[in-house]
Amino acid sequence: MAPSAISTPTDELSSFHSNGVSSLNGQLSNMHLNGHAPLSTSPSETLDLLCIGFGPASLAIAIALHDTLPKTSPSPSVLFLEKQPQFAWHAGMQLPGAKMQISFLKDLATPRDPRSKFTFINYLFSQGRLNQFINLSTFLPSRAEYEDYLCWCAGHFEREGKVAYGMDVCGVKVGTTNAEGRATSWEVTARSTSSGELVTRRAKHVVVAVGGRPVIPQIMQGLKHVAHSSQFANTITRIEEAVKDSIRPLRFAVVGSGQSAAEIFNDLWERFPDSNVRLIIKGASLRPSDDSPFVNEIFDPDRVDGIYSQDPTLRASALALDRGTNYGVVRLTLLEHLYEKLYMQRLRSSNPSQWRANILTNRQVLSASQSKDSSVKLRLGEVQQNAAGVQESGEEEELEVDYVFTATGYKRNAHEEILSELTKLLPSDSNSKFGVKRDYSVVFDGTKVDESAGVWLQGCNEGTHGLSDTLLSILAIRGGELVNSIFGNRSGSESEATSIGSSSPP
Repeated sequence: MAPSAISTPTDELSSFHSNGVSSLNGQLSNMHLNGHAPLSTSPSETLDLLCIGFGPASLAIAIALHDTLPKTSPSPSVLFLEKQPQFAWHAGMQLPGAKMQISFLKDLATPRDPRSKFTFINYLFSQGRLNQFINLSTFLPSRAEYEDYLCWCAGHFEREGKVAYGMDVCGVKVGTTNAEGRATSWEVTARSTSSGELVTRRAKHVVVAVGGRPVIPQIMQGLKHVAHSSQFANTITRIEEAVKDSIRPLRFAVVGSGQSAAEIFNDLWERFPDSNVRLIIKGASLRPSDDSPFVNEIFDPDRVDGIYSQDPTLRASALALDRGTNYGVVRLTLLEHLYEKLYMQRLRSSNPSQWRANILTNRQVLSASQSKDSSVKLRLGEVQQNAAGVQESGEEEELEVDYVFTATGYKRNAHEEILSELTKLLPSDSNSKFGVKRDYSVVFDGTKVDESAGVWLQGCNEGTHGLSDTLLSILAIRGGELVNSIFGNRSGSESEATSIGSSSPP
Protein backbone atom coordinates (compact mmCIF):
# COMPACT_ATOMS: atom_id res chain seq x y z
CA MET A 1 0.00 0.00 0.00
CA ALA A 2 1.24 3.47 -0.58
CA PRO A 3 2.58 5.44 2.45
CA SER A 4 0.39 8.43 1.77
CA ALA A 5 -3.12 8.27 0.40
CA ILE A 6 -4.28 9.99 -2.74
CA SER A 7 -6.64 12.82 -1.93
CA THR A 8 -8.77 13.85 -4.87
CA PRO A 9 -10.16 17.39 -4.49
CA THR A 10 -13.42 18.31 -6.19
CA ASP A 11 -11.73 20.38 -8.90
CA GLU A 12 -9.64 17.38 -9.91
CA LEU A 13 -12.72 15.19 -10.16
CA SER A 14 -14.37 17.86 -12.31
CA SER A 15 -11.36 17.84 -14.61
CA PHE A 16 -11.65 14.08 -14.86
CA HIS A 17 -15.12 14.38 -16.35
CA SER A 18 -13.90 16.71 -19.10
CA ASN A 19 -12.59 15.53 -22.45
CA GLY A 20 -9.50 17.69 -22.50
CA VAL A 21 -6.47 15.42 -22.16
CA SER A 22 -3.04 16.99 -22.34
CA SER A 23 -0.08 16.25 -24.53
CA LEU A 24 1.48 14.50 -21.55
CA ASN A 25 -0.07 11.32 -22.93
CA GLY A 26 2.61 11.28 -25.55
CA GLN A 27 5.32 12.42 -23.17
CA LEU A 28 4.56 9.77 -20.54
CA SER A 29 6.11 6.92 -22.49
CA ASN A 30 9.28 8.89 -23.21
CA MET A 31 10.04 10.65 -19.95
CA HIS A 32 12.75 9.46 -17.59
CA LEU A 33 11.73 8.81 -14.01
CA ASN A 34 14.23 9.98 -11.40
CA GLY A 35 17.12 8.97 -13.59
CA HIS A 36 15.65 5.56 -14.43
CA ALA A 37 14.65 4.10 -17.79
CA PRO A 38 11.75 5.60 -19.75
CA LEU A 39 8.39 3.84 -19.47
CA SER A 40 8.26 0.56 -21.32
CA THR A 41 4.62 0.97 -22.40
CA SER A 42 2.94 3.18 -25.00
CA PRO A 43 -0.02 5.47 -24.18
CA SER A 44 -1.93 3.99 -27.10
CA GLU A 45 -1.79 0.37 -25.95
CA THR A 46 -4.25 -1.31 -23.62
CA LEU A 47 -2.25 -2.47 -20.62
CA ASP A 48 -2.76 -5.86 -19.06
CA LEU A 49 -2.51 -4.32 -15.59
CA LEU A 50 -2.39 -0.81 -14.16
CA CYS A 51 -1.78 -0.32 -10.44
CA ILE A 52 -2.81 2.93 -8.78
CA GLY A 53 -0.23 3.51 -6.07
CA PHE A 54 3.28 2.10 -5.79
CA GLY A 55 3.75 1.39 -2.11
CA PRO A 56 4.53 -1.99 -0.51
CA ALA A 57 1.23 -3.57 -1.65
CA SER A 58 1.79 -2.80 -5.33
CA LEU A 59 5.49 -3.57 -5.00
CA ALA A 60 4.59 -7.03 -3.69
CA ILE A 61 2.41 -7.53 -6.78
CA ALA A 62 5.28 -6.47 -9.05
CA ILE A 63 7.60 -8.93 -7.32
CA ALA A 64 5.07 -11.75 -7.55
CA LEU A 65 4.67 -11.04 -11.27
CA HIS A 66 8.43 -11.22 -11.70
CA ASP A 67 8.73 -14.45 -9.70
CA THR A 68 5.71 -16.48 -10.79
CA LEU A 69 5.06 -15.81 -14.48
CA PRO A 70 7.02 -18.10 -16.81
CA LYS A 71 10.04 -16.39 -18.30
CA THR A 72 9.42 -18.16 -21.59
CA SER A 73 6.11 -16.41 -22.30
CA PRO A 74 5.65 -12.72 -23.22
CA SER A 75 5.56 -10.54 -20.14
CA PRO A 76 2.27 -8.76 -19.45
CA SER A 77 2.26 -5.01 -19.98
CA VAL A 78 2.17 -3.42 -16.53
CA LEU A 79 2.29 0.17 -15.27
CA PHE A 80 2.34 1.61 -11.75
CA LEU A 81 1.20 5.20 -11.16
CA GLU A 82 2.38 6.81 -7.91
CA LYS A 83 1.56 10.25 -6.53
CA GLN A 84 4.85 10.69 -4.67
CA PRO A 85 7.89 12.03 -6.57
CA GLN A 86 9.89 8.92 -5.64
CA PHE A 87 9.45 5.71 -3.70
CA ALA A 88 9.02 6.29 0.02
CA TRP A 89 7.51 4.30 2.86
CA HIS A 90 6.12 6.06 5.95
CA ALA A 91 8.61 8.87 5.36
CA GLY A 92 6.92 10.97 8.01
CA MET A 93 7.68 8.42 10.74
CA GLN A 94 11.30 7.64 9.93
CA LEU A 95 12.52 8.53 13.41
CA PRO A 96 15.98 7.89 14.88
CA GLY A 97 16.15 4.40 16.37
CA ALA A 98 12.66 3.35 15.21
CA LYS A 99 12.40 -0.42 14.77
CA MET A 100 10.13 -2.62 12.71
CA GLN A 101 7.24 -4.30 14.52
CA ILE A 102 7.25 -7.49 12.44
CA SER A 103 9.94 -9.99 11.55
CA PHE A 104 12.07 -9.30 8.47
CA LEU A 105 11.02 -12.78 7.30
CA LYS A 106 7.62 -11.25 6.54
CA ASP A 107 9.18 -9.33 3.66
CA LEU A 108 7.68 -8.95 0.19
CA ALA A 109 8.81 -12.35 -1.06
CA THR A 110 9.97 -14.89 1.56
CA PRO A 111 6.56 -16.23 2.75
CA ARG A 112 5.58 -16.88 -0.88
CA ASP A 113 8.98 -18.01 -2.21
CA PRO A 114 12.15 -17.97 -0.08
CA ARG A 115 14.17 -18.46 -3.28
CA SER A 116 13.14 -15.09 -4.72
CA LYS A 117 15.92 -12.60 -5.24
CA PHE A 118 13.69 -9.96 -3.64
CA THR A 119 13.98 -11.37 -0.11
CA PHE A 120 15.31 -9.23 2.72
CA ILE A 121 18.11 -11.77 3.16
CA ASN A 122 19.23 -11.34 -0.44
CA TYR A 123 19.02 -7.57 -0.04
CA LEU A 124 21.42 -7.78 2.93
CA PHE A 125 23.72 -10.11 0.99
CA SER A 126 23.81 -7.82 -2.05
CA GLN A 127 24.63 -4.85 0.20
CA GLY A 128 27.46 -6.71 1.93
CA ARG A 129 25.79 -6.57 5.36
CA LEU A 130 24.43 -10.09 5.85
CA ASN A 131 27.00 -11.30 8.39
CA GLN A 132 26.87 -8.06 10.35
CA PHE A 133 23.06 -8.22 10.46
CA ILE A 134 23.26 -11.80 11.72
CA ASN A 135 25.50 -10.55 14.52
CA LEU A 136 22.70 -8.22 15.66
CA SER A 137 20.70 -11.32 16.70
CA THR A 138 17.38 -9.66 15.84
CA PHE A 139 14.33 -10.26 13.70
CA LEU A 140 13.46 -6.57 13.83
CA PRO A 141 15.59 -4.32 11.59
CA SER A 142 15.45 -0.57 11.85
CA ARG A 143 12.62 1.12 10.02
CA ALA A 144 15.20 3.05 7.98
CA GLU A 145 16.84 -0.17 6.78
CA TYR A 146 13.51 -1.71 5.87
CA GLU A 147 12.62 1.33 3.80
CA ASP A 148 15.98 0.98 2.05
CA TYR A 149 15.10 -2.66 1.30
CA LEU A 150 11.79 -1.54 -0.22
CA CYS A 151 13.57 1.11 -2.31
CA TRP A 152 16.07 -1.55 -3.46
CA CYS A 153 13.17 -3.72 -4.64
CA ALA A 154 11.39 -0.79 -6.27
CA GLY A 155 14.55 0.13 -8.19
CA HIS A 156 14.27 -3.04 -10.28
CA PHE A 157 10.87 -2.02 -11.67
CA GLU A 158 11.88 1.63 -12.04
CA ARG A 159 14.76 0.54 -14.25
CA GLU A 160 12.36 -1.59 -16.29
CA GLY A 161 10.30 1.53 -16.97
CA LYS A 162 7.17 0.25 -15.21
CA VAL A 163 6.72 3.09 -12.71
CA ALA A 164 5.55 6.68 -13.25
CA TYR A 165 5.98 8.93 -10.21
CA GLY A 166 4.29 12.29 -9.67
CA MET A 167 0.98 10.97 -11.03
CA ASP A 168 -2.07 11.75 -8.89
CA VAL A 169 -4.89 9.53 -10.12
CA CYS A 170 -8.21 11.37 -10.39
CA GLY A 171 -10.54 8.59 -11.48
CA VAL A 172 -11.38 5.46 -13.42
CA LYS A 173 -14.13 5.02 -16.00
CA VAL A 174 -15.09 2.48 -18.64
CA GLY A 175 -12.61 2.41 -21.51
CA THR A 176 -14.05 -0.01 -24.06
CA THR A 177 -17.09 -2.28 -24.26
CA ASN A 178 -17.90 -5.42 -26.24
CA ALA A 179 -20.86 -6.10 -28.53
CA GLU A 180 -23.04 -6.91 -25.49
CA GLY A 181 -22.20 -3.57 -23.91
CA ARG A 182 -20.05 -5.04 -21.16
CA ALA A 183 -16.93 -3.16 -20.08
CA THR A 184 -13.76 -4.80 -21.38
CA SER A 185 -11.21 -2.20 -20.27
CA TRP A 186 -10.83 0.83 -18.03
CA GLU A 187 -9.58 4.34 -18.67
CA VAL A 188 -7.50 5.78 -15.83
CA THR A 189 -6.97 9.54 -15.63
CA ALA A 190 -4.13 11.07 -13.61
CA ARG A 191 -2.78 14.55 -13.08
CA SER A 192 0.95 15.30 -13.19
CA THR A 193 1.89 16.82 -9.82
CA SER A 194 4.65 18.83 -11.49
CA SER A 195 2.81 20.31 -14.48
CA GLY A 196 -0.85 19.90 -13.54
CA GLU A 197 -1.61 18.34 -16.93
CA LEU A 198 -3.84 15.28 -17.38
CA VAL A 199 -2.73 11.85 -18.53
CA THR A 200 -4.92 8.91 -19.52
CA ARG A 201 -4.01 5.23 -19.80
CA ARG A 202 -6.17 2.23 -20.63
CA ALA A 203 -5.97 -1.17 -18.94
CA LYS A 204 -7.90 -4.45 -18.76
CA HIS A 205 -7.22 -4.85 -15.07
CA VAL A 206 -6.81 -2.12 -12.44
CA VAL A 207 -5.55 -2.45 -8.87
CA VAL A 208 -6.25 0.36 -6.42
CA ALA A 209 -3.65 0.40 -3.62
CA VAL A 210 -3.45 3.98 -2.41
CA GLY A 211 -3.12 3.54 1.34
CA GLY A 212 -4.95 5.51 4.00
CA ARG A 213 -5.86 9.17 4.33
CA PRO A 214 -4.50 10.74 7.54
CA VAL A 215 -7.28 11.70 9.94
CA ILE A 216 -7.01 14.88 12.00
CA PRO A 217 -9.96 15.33 14.41
CA GLN A 218 -12.45 17.79 12.95
CA ILE A 219 -12.13 20.20 15.88
CA MET A 220 -8.43 20.68 15.02
CA GLN A 221 -8.66 20.79 11.25
CA GLY A 222 -7.51 24.02 9.62
CA LEU A 223 -5.51 25.23 12.61
CA LYS A 224 -1.91 26.32 12.21
CA HIS A 225 0.72 24.23 13.94
CA VAL A 226 -1.45 21.10 13.96
CA ALA A 227 -0.09 18.16 11.96
CA HIS A 228 -0.80 14.47 11.58
CA SER A 229 1.77 11.89 12.67
CA SER A 230 2.28 10.86 9.03
CA GLN A 231 3.91 14.26 8.45
CA PHE A 232 5.94 14.35 11.65
CA ALA A 233 9.46 13.93 10.24
CA ASN A 234 9.04 16.71 7.67
CA THR A 235 7.19 19.01 10.05
CA ILE A 236 9.63 18.66 12.92
CA THR A 237 12.54 19.52 10.60
CA ARG A 238 10.83 22.80 9.69
CA ILE A 239 10.12 23.50 13.36
CA GLU A 240 13.76 22.95 14.27
CA GLU A 241 14.82 25.42 11.59
CA ALA A 242 12.21 27.99 12.65
CA VAL A 243 13.10 27.96 16.36
CA LYS A 244 16.88 27.46 16.19
CA ASP A 245 17.51 30.99 17.52
CA SER A 246 14.67 30.97 20.05
CA ILE A 247 15.44 30.79 23.76
CA ARG A 248 11.87 30.08 24.91
CA PRO A 249 11.16 26.40 25.64
CA LEU A 250 8.66 24.94 23.20
CA ARG A 251 5.35 23.40 24.25
CA PHE A 252 4.07 20.30 22.45
CA ALA A 253 0.96 18.17 22.67
CA VAL A 254 0.65 14.70 21.15
CA VAL A 255 -2.84 13.20 20.79
CA GLY A 256 -3.16 9.42 20.59
CA SER A 257 -2.31 6.24 22.48
CA GLY A 258 -0.71 4.01 19.85
CA GLN A 259 2.82 3.29 18.67
CA SER A 260 3.12 6.43 16.53
CA ALA A 261 1.96 8.69 19.37
CA ALA A 262 4.42 7.11 21.80
CA GLU A 263 7.29 7.38 19.31
CA ILE A 264 6.57 11.06 18.66
CA PHE A 265 6.26 11.76 22.41
CA ASN A 266 9.64 10.11 22.97
CA ASP A 267 11.27 11.85 20.01
CA LEU A 268 10.11 15.35 21.01
CA TRP A 269 11.32 14.76 24.54
CA GLU A 270 14.79 13.82 23.31
CA ARG A 271 14.99 16.26 20.40
CA PHE A 272 14.09 19.35 22.47
CA PRO A 273 15.63 18.81 25.93
CA ASP A 274 14.11 22.00 27.37
CA SER A 275 10.64 21.59 25.89
CA ASN A 276 7.38 20.69 27.61
CA VAL A 277 5.67 17.66 26.05
CA ARG A 278 2.22 16.32 26.87
CA LEU A 279 0.80 13.06 25.59
CA ILE A 280 -3.01 13.12 25.70
CA ILE A 281 -4.73 9.72 25.85
CA LYS A 282 -8.34 8.68 26.48
CA GLY A 283 -7.43 5.57 28.46
CA ALA A 284 -6.12 5.18 31.99
CA SER A 285 -2.69 4.14 30.69
CA LEU A 286 -0.69 3.24 27.63
CA ARG A 287 -1.16 -0.43 26.79
CA PRO A 288 1.34 -2.93 25.36
CA SER A 289 0.86 -4.59 22.00
CA ASP A 290 0.45 -8.34 22.16
CA ASP A 291 2.95 -9.97 19.81
CA SER A 292 2.96 -13.36 21.50
CA PRO A 293 3.10 -16.39 19.16
CA PHE A 294 -0.53 -17.46 19.39
CA VAL A 295 -1.87 -13.94 18.95
CA ASN A 296 0.47 -13.36 16.02
CA GLU A 297 -1.35 -16.13 14.16
CA ILE A 298 -4.14 -13.56 13.65
CA PHE A 299 -1.93 -12.07 10.95
CA ASP A 300 -1.11 -15.35 9.18
CA PRO A 301 -2.15 -15.35 5.49
CA ASP A 302 -4.01 -18.65 5.84
CA ARG A 303 -6.38 -17.01 8.33
CA VAL A 304 -7.94 -14.85 5.61
CA ASP A 305 -10.05 -17.67 4.15
CA GLY A 306 -11.77 -18.33 7.48
CA ILE A 307 -12.29 -14.63 8.22
CA TYR A 308 -13.81 -13.93 4.80
CA SER A 309 -16.20 -16.89 5.03
CA GLN A 310 -17.49 -15.93 8.48
CA ASP A 311 -20.97 -14.62 9.09
CA PRO A 312 -20.61 -10.80 8.86
CA THR A 313 -21.92 -10.25 12.40
CA LEU A 314 -19.56 -12.81 13.91
CA ARG A 315 -16.69 -11.44 11.82
CA ALA A 316 -17.30 -7.89 13.07
CA SER A 317 -17.24 -9.11 16.68
CA ALA A 318 -14.01 -11.05 16.10
CA LEU A 319 -12.36 -8.05 14.45
CA ALA A 320 -13.33 -5.83 17.37
CA LEU A 321 -11.49 -8.21 19.70
CA ASP A 322 -8.47 -8.43 17.39
CA ARG A 323 -8.06 -4.66 17.11
CA GLY A 324 -6.39 -4.58 20.51
CA THR A 325 -3.36 -6.31 19.01
CA ASN A 326 -2.65 -3.50 16.54
CA TYR A 327 -4.54 -0.29 17.36
CA GLY A 328 -3.96 1.97 20.35
CA VAL A 329 -1.10 -0.16 21.66
CA VAL A 330 2.66 0.30 22.02
CA ARG A 331 5.58 -2.11 21.90
CA LEU A 332 6.64 -3.13 25.40
CA THR A 333 10.27 -2.03 24.96
CA LEU A 334 9.18 1.54 24.21
CA LEU A 335 6.73 1.52 27.13
CA GLU A 336 9.50 0.46 29.48
CA HIS A 337 11.80 3.14 28.08
CA LEU A 338 9.18 5.86 28.58
CA TYR A 339 8.31 4.68 32.07
CA GLU A 340 11.95 4.82 33.11
CA LYS A 341 12.31 8.35 31.73
CA LEU A 342 9.17 9.47 33.53
CA TYR A 343 10.42 7.85 36.72
CA MET A 344 13.72 9.74 36.54
CA GLN A 345 11.77 13.01 36.63
CA ARG A 346 10.55 12.03 40.09
CA LEU A 347 14.13 12.32 41.33
CA ARG A 348 13.98 16.04 40.68
CA SER A 349 10.41 16.68 41.76
CA SER A 350 7.46 14.74 43.12
CA ASN A 351 5.09 17.28 41.57
CA PRO A 352 4.04 16.18 38.00
CA SER A 353 3.19 19.76 37.10
CA GLN A 354 6.90 20.55 37.24
CA TRP A 355 7.92 17.74 34.90
CA ARG A 356 8.95 18.52 31.34
CA ALA A 357 7.04 15.53 30.02
CA ASN A 358 3.70 14.17 31.14
CA ILE A 359 1.10 11.65 30.03
CA LEU A 360 -2.35 13.12 30.55
CA THR A 361 -4.58 10.08 31.02
CA ASN A 362 -8.38 9.86 30.80
CA ARG A 363 -8.48 13.02 28.68
CA GLN A 364 -10.09 13.94 25.40
CA VAL A 365 -9.85 17.12 23.35
CA LEU A 366 -13.22 18.87 23.48
CA SER A 367 -12.28 21.91 21.38
CA ALA A 368 -9.28 23.66 19.87
CA SER A 369 -8.67 27.26 18.86
CA GLN A 370 -5.89 29.47 17.55
CA SER A 371 -4.46 32.23 19.70
CA LYS A 372 -3.09 35.52 18.35
CA ASP A 373 0.51 34.28 18.50
CA SER A 374 -0.44 31.14 16.50
CA SER A 375 -0.26 28.85 19.51
CA VAL A 376 -3.03 26.28 19.93
CA LYS A 377 -5.43 26.28 22.86
CA LEU A 378 -6.87 22.87 23.69
CA ARG A 379 -9.85 22.41 25.97
CA LEU A 380 -9.54 19.00 27.59
CA GLY A 381 -12.25 17.02 29.30
CA GLU A 382 -11.84 14.20 31.77
CA VAL A 383 -13.09 10.94 30.26
CA GLN A 384 -15.59 9.13 32.47
CA GLN A 385 -18.08 6.34 31.93
CA ASN A 386 -21.57 6.47 33.38
CA ALA A 387 -23.52 3.48 34.69
CA ALA A 388 -24.60 2.57 31.15
CA GLY A 389 -21.00 2.51 29.98
CA VAL A 390 -21.43 5.67 27.91
CA GLN A 391 -18.40 7.95 27.73
CA GLU A 392 -18.85 11.47 29.00
CA SER A 393 -16.67 14.39 30.04
CA GLY A 394 -15.96 15.28 33.66
CA GLU A 395 -13.79 18.17 34.77
CA GLU A 396 -12.33 20.42 32.09
CA GLU A 397 -8.99 22.15 31.76
CA GLU A 398 -7.17 24.26 29.18
CA LEU A 399 -3.78 23.48 27.70
CA GLU A 400 -1.95 25.97 25.49
CA VAL A 401 0.87 24.65 23.30
CA ASP A 402 2.95 25.78 20.36
CA TYR A 403 2.49 22.64 18.26
CA VAL A 404 0.11 19.67 18.18
CA PHE A 405 0.70 16.28 16.57
CA THR A 406 -2.27 13.96 16.16
CA ALA A 407 -1.61 10.24 15.88
CA THR A 408 -5.27 9.60 15.20
CA GLY A 409 -5.28 7.03 12.43
CA TYR A 410 -6.33 6.86 8.80
CA LYS A 411 -9.45 6.54 6.66
CA ARG A 412 -9.17 3.95 3.93
CA ASN A 413 -11.85 5.13 1.55
CA ALA A 414 -9.90 6.90 -1.21
CA HIS A 415 -10.99 4.16 -3.63
CA GLU A 416 -14.59 5.37 -3.36
CA GLU A 417 -13.73 8.70 -5.03
CA ILE A 418 -11.31 7.19 -7.53
CA LEU A 419 -13.93 4.64 -8.64
CA SER A 420 -17.00 6.87 -8.29
CA GLU A 421 -17.70 6.66 -12.04
CA LEU A 422 -18.05 2.89 -11.73
CA THR A 423 -20.84 2.76 -9.13
CA LYS A 424 -23.35 2.39 -11.97
CA LEU A 425 -21.72 -0.97 -12.76
CA LEU A 426 -22.31 -2.40 -9.28
CA PRO A 427 -25.13 -4.85 -8.47
CA SER A 428 -28.46 -3.17 -7.75
CA ASP A 429 -28.37 -4.25 -4.09
CA SER A 430 -24.87 -2.85 -3.42
CA ASN A 431 -25.99 0.57 -2.10
CA SER A 432 -23.12 1.99 -4.19
CA LYS A 433 -20.59 0.21 -1.94
CA PHE A 434 -17.65 -1.58 -3.51
CA GLY A 435 -17.94 -5.13 -2.22
CA VAL A 436 -15.05 -7.49 -2.88
CA LYS A 437 -14.66 -11.21 -3.43
CA ARG A 438 -12.16 -13.35 -1.57
CA ASP A 439 -9.56 -12.58 -4.30
CA TYR A 440 -10.00 -8.81 -3.60
CA SER A 441 -11.77 -8.17 -6.92
CA VAL A 442 -14.71 -5.75 -6.93
CA VAL A 443 -18.12 -7.38 -7.31
CA PHE A 444 -19.64 -5.91 -10.47
CA ASP A 445 -22.93 -6.66 -12.21
CA GLY A 446 -22.01 -9.49 -14.60
CA THR A 447 -24.25 -8.02 -17.29
CA LYS A 448 -22.24 -4.78 -17.27
CA VAL A 449 -18.62 -5.89 -16.89
CA ASP A 450 -17.00 -8.64 -18.95
CA GLU A 451 -15.04 -11.34 -17.14
CA SER A 452 -11.94 -10.27 -19.11
CA ALA A 453 -11.82 -6.98 -17.14
CA GLY A 454 -11.75 -6.27 -13.43
CA VAL A 455 -10.80 -3.98 -10.56
CA TRP A 456 -9.03 -5.13 -7.39
CA LEU A 457 -8.79 -3.30 -4.05
CA GLN A 458 -5.84 -3.42 -1.66
CA GLY A 459 -5.51 -2.17 1.91
CA CYS A 460 -9.16 -1.19 2.41
CA ASN A 461 -10.72 -4.59 3.09
CA GLU A 462 -10.17 -5.01 6.81
CA GLY A 463 -13.91 -5.50 7.37
CA THR A 464 -14.01 -8.56 5.09
CA HIS A 465 -10.44 -9.92 5.08
CA GLY A 466 -9.27 -9.25 8.62
CA LEU A 467 -6.90 -7.10 10.60
CA SER A 468 -3.86 -8.02 8.50
CA ASP A 469 -5.33 -6.34 5.41
CA THR A 470 -3.58 -3.01 6.06
CA LEU A 471 -0.34 -4.54 7.35
CA LEU A 472 2.89 -5.81 5.81
CA SER A 473 2.43 -9.32 7.19
CA ILE A 474 0.55 -10.86 4.27
CA LEU A 475 1.77 -8.80 1.31
CA ALA A 476 4.00 -11.51 -0.17
CA ILE A 477 1.21 -14.11 -0.21
CA ARG A 478 -1.45 -11.61 -1.22
CA GLY A 479 0.66 -10.34 -4.11
CA GLY A 480 0.86 -13.90 -5.43
CA GLU A 481 -2.89 -14.35 -5.00
CA LEU A 482 -3.62 -11.25 -7.06
CA VAL A 483 -1.26 -12.31 -9.83
CA ASN A 484 -3.01 -15.67 -9.97
CA SER A 485 -6.44 -14.04 -9.87
CA ILE A 486 -5.63 -11.61 -12.69
CA PHE A 487 -3.46 -13.75 -14.95
CA GLY A 488 -4.61 -17.24 -13.94
CA ASN A 489 -3.30 -19.86 -16.34
CA ARG A 490 -0.50 -17.58 -17.51
CA SER A 491 1.25 -18.33 -14.19
CA GLY A 492 3.71 -21.19 -14.31
CA SER A 493 4.41 -23.65 -11.55
CA GLU A 494 6.57 -22.41 -8.72
CA SER A 495 9.40 -24.72 -9.74
CA GLU A 496 9.41 -23.35 -13.27
CA ALA A 497 8.64 -19.73 -12.61
CA THR A 498 10.72 -18.71 -9.62
CA SER A 499 14.35 -17.81 -9.66
CA ILE A 500 16.98 -18.67 -7.06
CA GLY A 501 18.09 -15.71 -4.92
CA SER A 502 20.95 -13.98 -6.64
CA SER A 503 23.99 -12.40 -5.07
CA SER A 504 23.54 -9.39 -7.33
CA PRO A 505 20.91 -6.71 -6.68
CA PRO A 506 17.73 -6.80 -8.79
